Amino acid sequence: MHAPQSTYRLQISEDFTLADAAGRLEALADLGVDWVYLSPILEAEHGSNHGYDVVSHARVDPSRGGEAGLEALAAEARRLGMGVLVDIVPNHMGVAVPEHNDWWWQLLREGRESPIADAFDVDWEAGGGKLLLPIVGDDDWSEDGTVAHLELEPAAADGSQALRYWDTRLPVAPGTGDGTAQEVLARQHYRLGHWKQGNDQLNYRRFFAVTTLAAVRVEVPEVFEATHAEIARWFDERLVQGLRVDHPDGLRDPAGYLEDLDRLTGGAFVLVEKILEPGEELPRWATAGTTGYDTLGVIDRVLTDASAADALHQIDARLRGGEAVDWAELTHGTKRGIADGILRAEVLRLEREVQASDAWGSQGAPADAADAIAELLACFPVYRSYLPEGLEHLGEAAERAKEHRPDLADTIDALLPVLGNARQPAALRFQQTSGMVMAKGVEDTAFYRYSRLTSLNEVGGDPAVFAIPVPDFHAFMGRRQAEWSLAMNAMSTHDTKRGEDVRARITTIAEVPSSWEALLDRLLVFAPNRGRDFVNLLLQAVVGAWPASEDRLLAYMEKASREADAITHWTAPDEAFERDLAELVRSVMAEPASRDIEAFLAETEQGFRANVLAAKLLNLTIPGFPDVYQGSEALEQSLVDPDNRRPIDWDRMDALRQAARAPLSGDWDLEVAKTRLVREALRLRREHPERFEAYTPLLASGEAAEHVVAFDRGGAIAIATRLPIGLAERGGWGDTAIQLPEGHWRDLLTSKELRGGEVRLRDLLGTLPVALLTRGD
Repeated sequence: MHAPQSTYRLQISEDFTLADAAGRLEALADLGVDWVYLSPILEAEHGSNHGYDVVSHARVDPSRGGEAGLEALAAEARRLGMGVLVDIVPNHMGVAVPEHNDWWWQLLREGRESPIADAFDVDWEAGGGKLLLPIVGDDDWSEDGTVAHLELEPAAADGSQALRYWDTRLPVAPGTGDGTAQEVLARQHYRLGHWKQGNDQLNYRRFFAVTTLAAVRVEVPEVFEATHAEIARWFDERLVQGLRVDHPDGLRDPAGYLEDLDRLTGGAFVLVEKILEPGEELPRWATAGTTGYDTLGVIDRVLTDASAADALHQIDARLRGGEAVDWAELTHGTKRGIADGILRAEVLRLEREVQASDAWGSQGAPADAADAIAELLACFPVYRSYLPEGLEHLGEAAERAKEHRPDLADTIDALLPVLGNARQPAALRFQQTSGMVMAKGVEDTAFYRYSRLTSLNEVGGDPAVFAIPVPDFHAFMGRRQAEWSLAMNAMSTHDTKRGEDVRARITTIAEVPSSWEALLDRLLVFAPNRGRDFVNLLLQAVVGAWPASEDRLLAYMEKASREADAITHWTAPDEAFERDLAELVRSVMAEPASRDIEAFLAETEQGFRANVLAAKLLNLTIPGFPDVYQGSEALEQSLVDPDNRRPIDWDRMDALRQAARAPLSGDWDLEVAKTRLVREALRLRREHPERFEAYTPLLASGEAAEHVVAFDRGGAIAIATRLPIGLAERGGWGDTAIQLPEGHWRDLLTSKELRGGEVRLRDLLGTLPVALLTRGD
C-alpha cells in the first residue's frame, strides 16, 4: 500500500474546479506536498459548495470539472510525482431536489416495489406503505392532509406527470394522474407532511437530522457495487491512489464496508473520518487510520496552561448566575433532548425493531422501551460500538442510564440482550443511531453552550479534559507511532468549529485568565442580560478571528447561538435576542471597545505567535502524516462552516511561499514564518521519509523545562515552546537545556548549525519559538 507523506486539502466546487486544482499542483509540489486531497467530486446537488450531498454515483460532477477535469488533475499529479486522495460519501445521498436524483425520483414514483427500493433504508410498514416527505410549510399545512400550493403539471410528451409544491417537483406513479392535485397525491407512494413531522414520523434513515440527505444501504452487495462502480474506475485507470471515507459510523457494518472497499480498490490507501473519544481505540479495520481529530485535540491540550482551569471555570459559572457546569450532565441533557426531539423518529424506529425481536416471547417488549432506548442513547459514552467490539460501552451506558432513571432499570436490563446481540437488527440500528445522537447533542449543541475555553470545544475532543502534561503527550505519540503510523493528522478541516489559529489565540486566554475576565467585563456592558455564558463563547470567537469582517462575525453569531439551542433556535428564532447579539458584535468592533480588544491582543501577541508555530510544528512532525487544509500554510482564522470554505487568495499564498524561501531571522513576519515551517517540514518528509520512522521524546533540564516539548523522529527533531506567556514572565529560558543526539544538526527554519550534545534553549530558540532540526549530512 502506497501511503502519503503529507496531503493538502482542496475544496472542489463550481468556483474552484478540478481543472483549477490541476493548475495549483505545481505550486503545491513546490510547497512540499506529497498528495493532493480532494473534497467529494461525485455529482452533487446543483450549487452545492461542499459536495457531501451526492445525487449520482455514476459520474464525476460536471460542474466540478467532470471526467476530463479529474483526468487532467491525475495526469498533472503523475507528472509531479504526487498522489491523489478523494473524499467519498457512502452513507447518504442528497434528495433536496428529487428530480436531480434519479434513484430517489424512481423510488418516489414506484414505491416499495421499485427495483431501486433496496438502496434506501425505508420503514414502509411504519408509513402505511408510503414514504413521508416532511416538506410542507406552516401556512400550507392542514391537519386533514390537504396541502396548499400543490399543483398537477400537464403531462409530458412521454405521458409522465409530476406534482409541484412551490419549487419542488415530485413524480406521479403511472396510471394515477387523473383528478385534482390532492386526489393524485393520495394515490402516490409518498405523502407530504408538515416539516416538523420529520422529527418523529420520518420513516427513512437520514444523515443526522438532515431530511434532505437520505441514507443508502451499502451493506447490500448490489447497492455497494452500483454506488462504487465509478470509484472502481478511478483505481482501474490509476486516476486516484487513496480514499477518505466520510462518516463510517452511519453504516450498518463499517468493518464489512471497509473490507469491500479494500477488495474494490486492490488494497489502496484508505482513511476513515472516525471520531474517537479520549481513551477510545480505533477498531482494527482495513484502514490506515483516522483523519486526525484525535491528534488535533492532543496538540491543543499540551499547549494549554492547566493552571487556568479553575479560574476560567469560575468565570463561566459567574456568567451563569453562579451555577457551575458539569460537562457530563450538560451533554447528557443535550443528547437526551436530541433523542426526544429532532431524532425522535429514529428512537421510535428502534422501538419497533425491538418489539419485532424474537427475544420477548408472547409478552412482547416493555411498554416504556422507547424511553429506555432514548436514555441509553443519551448515556452512550462513545459515538458507537461495533459488536462484538465495544460491548462494554453498552454496559457503561446502561449503568449510567439506571443512575439517571432508576424507574427504567428493569426495562434497560431487558433491552441489553437485544441491543448487545449483533444478530439482532435492533442492535445494528442502535449502533447506527448512537453516533447521530452524539454528534447532534455534543458537537452541534453542547459545544455551543460551554464557554470555559472554547479552543477545546472541537470535534473529537472532550472540553472537560482541559490540558495534558508533556509526558502524556509523548505516551500518546509513542502509541501512535507503534499502531497508526500511517494515519492523518489534522489541524483545520471543513468541519472544525474554529480554525487552528483562532484556537491558537484563544489558547492564550488560559495564560492570562484575569486579563480575559477584565476584558470580558468591559465588553459585557454591550451584551444582553440573557445568555451571558454564550456571550463569553461569542467574544472568544471575535477575539480569535480578529480582525474579521462584520458580515463573518454576524453569520457566526447567528449559527452559534441557534446551534446552542438554549435561547434562540433554528426553528424558532428569538429575534430580540439575536438583535441584541448583533448589536454586541457591532459595538465591540467599534471604538472604544475595539481598543480594549486590541490592547488584549497586544498583551498576548507573543504568546499567539508562539502558539501558532508550535501547534503547526507538532502537527507537521508527529507520527502519522500532516494534512494542510487549503490556505492554512498561512494564518487560518476561519470560523465554523461555511466560513471555513471561503475562496482562497492563491496569489497571496504564492507570494508568501516565495517569501518563505529565505531563512528566518530578526523581526520575522508570522505568516512568512508559518509558511516556511510548512514548506520545510513537508519537503523534508517527502525527501527523507526515513527520518520520520521513530519517536523518541527529548527531555529538557533546567528551570523552564516545562515550557518545551521536543522529540526525535529518527533524524528529524521538533522543538516547540509551550506556555510562552508564562515563560516570558519568568524571564525566559535561563539555563534550560536539551540534549541533542550526537552529530551535526541544522535548523531548517533559520539555517542555524548545531552540534550534538547539550544545547541551551535560549540559544537554540533565540530567533523563533520553534526549531525543526535535521541531520546536516
